Amino acid sequence: MSGHSKWSTIKRQKGAKDAARGAVFTKLGNAIAVAARSGTDPDTNLSLRLAIDKAKASNMPSANIQRSIDRIKDKDAAQLQELMYEGYGPGGVAILVECTTDNINRTYPDVKLAFTKHGGSMAEKGAVAFQFDHKGMLRVQGTGDDVLLKALDAGAEDVQEEDDVSVIYTNAKELAKVRDALIASGLEVLESELTYVPNNTVAVSDAAVAGKIIRLMDALDELDDVSNTHVNFDIPEELLNG
Repeated sequence: MSGHSKWSTIKRQKGAKDAARGAVFTKLGNAIAVAARSGTDPDTNLSLRLAIDKAKASNMPSANIQRSIDRIKDKDAAQLQELMYEGYGPGGVAILVECTTDNINRTYPDVKLAFTKHGGSMAEKGAVAFQFDHKGMLRVQGTGDDVLLKALDAGAEDVQEEDDVSVIYTNAKELAKVRDALIASGLEVLESELTYVPNNTVAVSDAAVAGKIIRLMDALDELDDVSNTHVNFDIPEELLNG
């Protein structure tokens, strides 16, 4: 899971830069609008609660969040749907692309172009997804035995340390329970979301291949309809920053 955790960190850093120019708010708003279909109360709708928490972490204004929730009441608003595309990047690395869109005829060609332009290819449904497990992921402030024990007591499946933060993985259905237990134990939860974690990672050591992969991921993340990406590659820090 280390490669997954590393890529998640990079996406957060990129997201912070995007938020400064407002680009990320469209994606966050779409995620909130889709989640709100199952109920507009975040106390009883976990998906909505997670979407709102993520939006707040990116400093999305409360008014924007409420407008996104209210979209379900607007009969004239374009209907959003969630899609998952699968593909391979340079070096044969596996990539899942989550999208939220009001126009599939726009989204598919955009995603396909990003893959083909940067040395990748789209795959048939199910050809890539089996290499990933659907998991809950939380980032909490702090590391060490105290955090580890509290996480395990809360029902965590795995805990990894990342600088001064612990990344905690759970069964997807247990995310809300583990999250609430961690908060009750006094830990500060920085982020919580449902994600896709690779069963195995592919080590990428060639600088040219690494560069192509990163350019592909940048192209995908720049698409407004792409809400999230999940990968199975592990690229050394010096190549990521090269």
